[in-house]
Amino acid sequence: MRYFLYARKSTDVEDKQVLSIEAQLAELRSLAKHEGLEIAEEFVEKRSAKQPGRPVFNEMMVRIQKGDAQGIVCWKLDRLARNPVDGGQVQWLLQENIIRHILTHDRSHYPTDNVLMMSVEFGMANQFIRDLSSNVKRGLRAKVKNGEFPSTAPVGYLNDVRVKTIVIDRKKSKIIRAAFELYAKGNSRLEDVSNFLFDNGVRSFGGLHFHKDRVKFILTNPFYVGLFKYGGEIHEGRHTPIIEKRLFDKVQKVIVERGHPQKAVVEPKALCGLLHCAECGCMITAEVQKGHTYYRCTKKKGVCSQPYTREEVLVEQIDDVLASYAMPSVWQKEFEKLITEDELTSSHDTSASVQELRERMHEISRKLDRLTDLYIAQDIERADYLSRRRTLVLEKKSVEEHMALLERNAGYWLEPMRAWVKDASLLDEAAKSKDLPSKKSSLRKIFGSNLHLEKRIAQETAPFPYAALRAARQKYSPNETSFIRAPRPGLE
Repeated sequence: MRYFLYARKSTDVEDKQVLSIEAQLAELRSLAKHEGLEIAEEFVEKRSAKQPGRPVFNEMMVRIQKGDAQGIVCWKLDRLARNPVDGGQVQWLLQENIIRHILTHDRSHYPTDNVLMMSVEFGMANQFIRDLSSNVKRGLRAKVKNGEFPSTAPVGYLNDVRVKTIVIDRKKSKIIRAAFELYAKGNSRLEDVSNFLFDNGVRSFGGLHFHKDRVKFILTNPFYVGLFKYGGEIHEGRHTPIIEKRLFDKVQKVIVERGHPQKAVVEPKALCGLLHCAECGCMITAEVQKGHTYYRCTKKKGVCSQPYTREEVLVEQIDDVLASYAMPSVWQKEFEKLITEDELTSSHDTSASVQELRERMHEISRKLDRLTDLYIAQDIERADYLSRRRTLVLEKKSVEEHMALLERNAGYWLEPMRAWVKDASLLDEAAKSKDLPSKKSSLRKIFGSNLHLEKRIAQETAPFPYAALRAARQKYSPNETSFIRAPRPGLE
């Protein structure tokens, strides 16, 4: 009688205590030699027996039914099957005398044996794997409830096996944060972020550039703001965030805006995408005619009567616009002095604001609890539950960050003010520069999409505080600063 030798070991949890493939083969060869068995062929499989469909096992069963062998040598019956389909097949072939003998390290199984014993052994193997699966899922749910991400940490973090938690990768986390800041500026592609990561040593497992889809996954992963996705839901994590939610939200906005970029047929001119037609609202584009660049309406909505405008004429106008909003150096120094004084003497009591935010946090937590109760009671659909939960969790994170910011720095408004003063003071330099992309960047920062072209004249609508700055320039001389500390009516 000929035998097939079968050894199996998977990477699943249930196989951690099982002999390695090499150890199984050595033991089974020794057992076959001791029993004087003829081994026709050895079958080795590195796959879980939890589900039917193992290719090596199926091949062995087919060949046994063809008569290539009449017996099987394996370490234990659970090496052959841990599911009722494969277990039933083995039992049936044994019962039909197609398999005449199954030899394990501790006993033999024959067609004449009581099938109940084999059924019990296969049943125990199947129940073990089902219990194990249930226990693992329950353990994962417990980890998630405690704010622990039950999977591999994303790039920028590390799985600390010593304390079984996720910690920040001190080197890569700084690069990941810089990647978010780079993309948030709005003038970088996903490929540019991939190149930035590669140049700074953040690469794929193969040492290659991240694909743009992988970069997008990183930039949209809420893990970096202290949240994580699991089971289709957003959960609050215990890990330390790498970025603030404000930066994360800014990146998401850029991703949405760049979701369907228009492919340029020709190289775009510097001022394309900056102005709209005042007559029909379409974008202003550019084309070259007889060596000169002309800007015109795209006329995508139909007929438009607006004429062409030469680039030189348009540049001269936007230079005048930039100069009219530039902050004089004397004013800049006075503003900076005032900001410094406020920073040193500020004693704003933020306790009321913090308490209000704390109450808002508690209210959101109560809403989350009520939402969970509704879902458990099956009063709302899962899709609705997930959508509402995501909204509440993200809102809670924003409130939490705002509260932390208030507690950390009561004068948080000073930095944006200081940045605005700096930007406004550089507008005169931008107006005198020959760098058109720089002019475009400055104009967008001030006006956004509120620049229009009508009858070859650029028209703008400035938001506050630039509108107030221009009004002050029209009313006061560049050397007068008294109005800064004592604003007069009409400035706004």
